[in-house]
Amino acid sequence: MVSNLAGGRPPRQVTESGAQLGALESYAAQAHGFLSAGGEQLTQLAGLLRPLVLESWLRSVRGGIDPADVLDGRGLRGADLARYRDAHPLAVLMPLVDKLLVQDAARAGLIVTVADQFGRVLSVHGHPEQVAAAAEIGLREGDDLSERRIGTNAVGLVVRTGRATWIHGPEHFLHRMHQITGAAAPVHEPDGRLIGVLMIAGGMRVAKPEILALVKAAATAAEMDLVLRAMRAGNGGASTRTDRADAAAEPARLGLEVLGLGQPQLSVAGERVSLSQRHAEILLLLAEHPEGLGADHLALLLDDTDLDNGTIRAAMSRLRAVVGAAAVGSRPYRLRVHVATDVEALRAALDSGDIESALRLYAGPVLPRSSAPGICDIRDELRVRLRTAVLASADPGVLRRWTAGPEGRDDAAAWAAYRATVDRDSPLYAQIEAKIRVLDRRLGADATQMQRFGS
Repeated sequence: MVSNLAGGRPPRQVTESGAQLGALESYAAQAHGFLSAGGEQLTQLAGLLRPLVLESWLRSVRGGIDPADVLDGRGLRGADLARYRDAHPLAVLMPLVDKLLVQDAARAGLIVTVADQFGRVLSVHGHPEQVAAAAEIGLREGDDLSERRIGTNAVGLVVRTGRATWIHGPEHFLHRMHQITGAAAPVHEPDGRLIGVLMIAGGMRVAKPEILALVKAAATAAEMDLVLRAMRAGNGGASTRTDRADAAAEPARLGLEVLGLGQPQLSVAGERVSLSQRHAEILLLLAEHPEGLGADHLALLLDDTDLDNGTIRAAMSRLRAVVGAAAVGSRPYRLRVHVATDVEALRAALDSGDIESALRLYAGPVLPRSSAPGICDIRDELRVRLRTAVLASADPGVLRRWTAGPEGRDDAAAWAAYRATVDRDSPLYAQIEAKIRVLDRRLGADATQMQRFGS
């Protein structure tokens, strides 16, 4: 299987890059040894892994992912996958992807993986032997490659960070993926939203800079194609323009509050009503996807067990009874009116650099009782963005407010940053120092060192 995925024999001569990759493999293998030991040994990871990989590993550890996880049958399969793939916006780009990547990669003995914006594999392309070998380690159509599901891998990191990257051999968190290297790049909608991920996978050759450059070039070409399609659609006729103008003129009628531990709240014409968890999940997901969501796509965002369309239709019918039948369209499901959310307001504060306003708006995690994959992604994104902004601010007031709240109370890195803003002779300095020592003892390791690399 290794030779299949590698697409041939390894190079005869060890180049400088080959020597560097060998060192990377050796260090990553040592890191897996420390990972297996756990406890205080985790502090040894920092000197062995690239920072991006280290951060991902620590998130994987906190997420409870088992590096020895074996392949299972979970995933979207058969007709359900076909419907989801055919309805996905990436479907129109596949002829271009085939021309730019698939044909040459197959001839070179490599594979091309196309995933959606959540890390779900839509298709795997290449020589049948390489595709079969990839399936044995978990690169299968319909599988979830998100970091939340399988830990550190190239597709999962692109979904997490929105940036092109590569992961080599034992840098993968799962042992079963140590035989491959993946180079992946994001594809964005014209409005900047992530729409999917392209990845070339194979052996050591994939770790070369030119392979990552090739994937990035293909992703850029795909994005340009989407821009051209949007421009053509925008000039499609007077009725289309009129519809857009009417939509833009529609006043904001609904408000949604989903931050914090309280009951989700919906504001309708100034009147507040409580929402069920499921209704709040659906409404927030529709607000986050103004382009609309097909039933299959919405089901994936709501539940890992892949809800059937009948369940989705029933939930949408009950939601319309709450927000009004005219507020939600069908095929795909989409909002016909603007829903102002506290998530949107928080993002705007972060985008403008107004950290104090962001902290005031952040009443707590997004729908903290929800386990819906799409909601978990929004929750993680906001918390990481806010925490990163707080740590980077070096503002004692901001850091004091963060460490006083439930999310920052045990955040050792934030306490360390707060300590750096306080005079050593101040009584407050001693209090902060005592708190950090308590956190160190509680975690059984240097908490500050551990939290420096992730949220």
